[in-house]
Amino acid sequence: MRWLFALLFMASPAAALDCATVEHGGQEYTACSFDASQADLRLFLNNPNDGKLLGSFRNVERLLAEDGLTLEFAMNAGMYHQDRSPVGHYLEKGEEARGVITSEGPGNFGLLPNGVFCIGDGFAAVVETRRYKDDPPACIYATQSGPMLVIDGELHPKFLEDSDSTYIRNGVGVSDDGKTVWFAISEEPVNFHSFGSLFRDKLGTPQALYFDGNISRLYVPGLNRHDGGFPMGPIVGVVAPADN
Repeated sequence: MRWLFALLFMASPAAALDCATVEHGGQEYTACSFDASQADLRLFLNNPNDGKLLGSFRNVERLLAEDGLTLEFAMNAGMYHQDRSPVGHYLEKGEEARGVITSEGPGNFGLLPNGVFCIGDGFAAVVETRRYKDDPPACIYATQSGPMLVIDGELHPKFLEDSDSTYIRNGVGVSDDGKTVWFAISEEPVNFHSFGSLFRDKLGTPQALYFDGNISRLYVPGLNRHDGGFPMGPIVGVVAPADN
């Protein structure tokens, strides 16, 4: 690994969670890593009991508590419409709620290439959308977002180093073997080039995907962090037994 940072928090060995403050290019981020072969990574959108939008980390906590589980980490995980439904592909427990969108479009989602974050049995992947469409991995959960931040070790070709479009941003990157997953959120407004280079140069992920900006939020109870705000769409979380 090509990074060094101050360790802030380590969760239970079962989840294999490390969260840390990371400095890159004079800017500060919070980054959390997981061993995908051990962590129980899931996506959440609607409550299976009544079909209503979960929309918040607290509601996911309440849902899990019904089964004696707890939420160790969470982050918003993909762009959504005004009704909080996913803009792109969304798969939960093997059931597709929305198909893959491969066409170019407005906004950051349509800034091709975009991609899909996939959670499988003991692995995770970030896959460019058209590759995913042609040869999808065995995903149990999947969420499409965009743009890709890093593609095969290279930054998205449309990123400008001196861009003045800066926001609080969050995203995900995955190691080449699919075992290590990195989630990161900026602690100050950054542009796409800076955010992508965090994943490429500091975290060393050959594939990374942008989740969102401005509304980006993080939940890590071990850091006493629970970002609030208006309801979200898709949420990614790490689940553990409540007695951990």
